[in-house]
Amino acid sequence: MLGRKKKQQEEAEAAHRDAEQAEQEAHKRLPQPKGQPTPRRKDQVAARKRPLVPDDRRAAKQAQREHMRQLREKQRVAMETGDERYLPVRDRGPQRRFVRDWIDARTGVGEWMLIVVLLFLFVSLAVPEQMRIIMSQFLWLLVLVVLIECWWVARSVRRKIEERFGEKEKGIRFYAIMRALQIRRLRLPKPLVSRGEFPA
Repeated sequence: MLGRKKKQQEEAEAAHRDAEQAEQEAHKRLPQPKGQPTPRRKDQVAARKRPLVPDDRRAAKQAQREHMRQLREKQRVAMETGDERYLPVRDRGPQRRFVRDWIDARTGVGEWMLIVVLLFLFVSLAVPEQMRIIMSQFLWLLVLVVLIECWWVARSVRRKIEERFGEKEKGIRFYAIMRALQIRRLRLPKPLVSRGEFPA
């Protein structure tokens, strides 16, 4: 649990650093207004200097907490709107956006797998042995169908990514499979396309 929280915090900080860096790069590219002197490097370095240990540690901790709270809120909104600047690193990039839209536009067997397994567990407690055996066989058949679907999704995603982007990112097929196995309502980032609305 602690490891997961630490990982989420690191991802949040990495996302914020990337967003800040992108904003700084964009700001640097803007031309200086006419009539104003170009800022000297010495002045810029001096403006960026901060003490290693802040004078008021309690205030610094409070500021850090507030900063992290704002960052988490931005990430939460990004998960709903698909804003690339504040998405976790694993969800960023045009290839991953394409995969999400393609998976969300289709209807698959895998997304119902969890619901069927839970239903089987509850119903199997209240049915006779013979019925339980039949349900168990049906469940194994469903698992086989889902495995075949996962193989087909991975193959299709690889082909579509290579056609559209040239070279696929590492882990993109696994990313597609994991999203295809999630219940649509519970997917994060949230689906931004309707069923049947495949990316052009």
